[in-house]
Formats: sequence, structure tokens, C-alpha cells
Amino acid sequence: MSRTQKAKENNEKWFGKKQFTNGYTDAEFENIAGRFLCGDVAEHGVLSDKQKAIVILTTLTASGTYEVLEKYALAALRVGVSANEIRETLIQCTPYVGMEKVNLALREAYKAFEKAGVTDTLTNQGTVDEDSRFSDGLAVQQHIFGKDNINNMRASAAEETKHIQDYLSAYCFGDFYTRKTLDLKMRELITFCAICTLGGCEPQAKSHAAANMSVGNTREMLIDAVTQCLPFIGFPRTLNALSCIDAATK
Repeated sequence: MSRTQKAKENNEKWFGKKQFTNGYTDAEFENIAGRFLCGDVAEHGVLSDKQKAIVILTTLTASGTYEVLEKYALAALRVGVSANEIRETLIQCTPYVGMEKVNLALREAYKAFEKAGVTDTLTNQGTVDEDSRFSDGLAVQQHIFGKDNINNMRASAAEETKHIQDYLSAYCFGDFYTRKTLDLKMRELITFCAICTLGGCEPQAKSHAAANMSVGNTREMLIDAVTQCLPFIGFPRTLNALSCIDAATK
């Protein structure tokens, strides 16, 4: 099957034959961009369509590309991602990209849910309370990165920054990683893709590439996830991400 035919079939599957460009006509750009996204990248790798859709929603949120998020949320629903899974994907990005980016992304996702008639399926996903969020978060953090590593990091923090370490355990890992619907493997993959999308966070990207391996994701999965990000983040950040994967897995 030709690349053009693959692009046509994937466009139909993901976007329902809708125009790739958003509210204007530029056939040449649409052919180049649409065929790369749907004819090349959508065909590549070991990730399922659901995983690919989650990665795309992550990179759109992290990059602040909100105007098209409704379109890609609808595409995610078409390939089998549930409304709860979409919501959890965006919420998982919060401690890495900031709460207002996620707030804007959720607004667009809820438009998609309403258009698709699935808003009533959304349910509360939290598992911690004010008394357990720190201890539960610290336990997840230690599980992913190693108990000694986390304890040493906390112990060596300067006195004036110890509150940041507490926030990291209670907020990042307690309030988010302990939520339901998405498992730890998917949450770590989302985190890695969000950090790679931001750019300039290579130490954290290397750390989370290693964390992905520790929870059971593979080098191939990381490369394929970054490949799905490529159309939205460009080659410089993609190549940086690949370097971080190499540093953590070779």
C-alpha cells in the first residue's frame, strides 16, 4: 500500500475524513503535513492506536497547542480511548507543564466529550486524602526511582529547598501518580513525553527515560512514543529526546 493510501485510510480512521487544516484551505501544506502524520508516523512502531493517541494529547498539552486539542481528543475517542483516559492523560501532565496549561487543555477536551456525548462517563479518580498524599506519593516515588536514591535526594536537599522535595512527593507523585484509570507504565510514558516536548529539561528527560525502564516500558516504546511526538515538536527536540533515551538505556 502506498504512503498516500495509508494516509487516506488513517485520516478516515482518526479524523473521519475531515480536512486536516483548521478552517482554511492550503492543499499543498495539507498534503505534506497530513501524509507525514497519517502516512508515515501513524504507521510506525509498536504502540497501539490508544497509546499513540495518549502520547499525541500529551505533547499537544505540553506544547500549549490548545486550538487543535478538541480535534485530537475526538480522534482519540474514535480509536478507543475513553473520556476518563483522555482526562487522566491531561491531568497527569500538570506537575510537569503547569496547571494552567492543563486547565486550557481540559477545556478543549470537554468540548470534545460534549460533542461526542460522553461527558456522563467521567468519574472521580483520586485515591489519596490530606493525610495519605505524602506517604503514598513517597512510596510511588521510591518504587519508580529506588528507595535509596529518593531518600538520599531528600536528605541532601538544602534546607531552604526541602519544601520543594515535599511538594514533589505529595503533589507530583501523591496527587497524580496514585490516580486510577491509567497504570504506572502509562503515566511514566506521559511524563517522559511531556518533558521531552517542553525542551531544555534533558536531565529530567534522562531520569524519566530510566524510570520508564524501571516500571516495564522498553527502549523501543520510548523511541516510538517520541516518534509520535515528532510532527508536533519538530526534529531538534525529537533528536534531544533520542539522546536522552540513549543515555538512559545504552
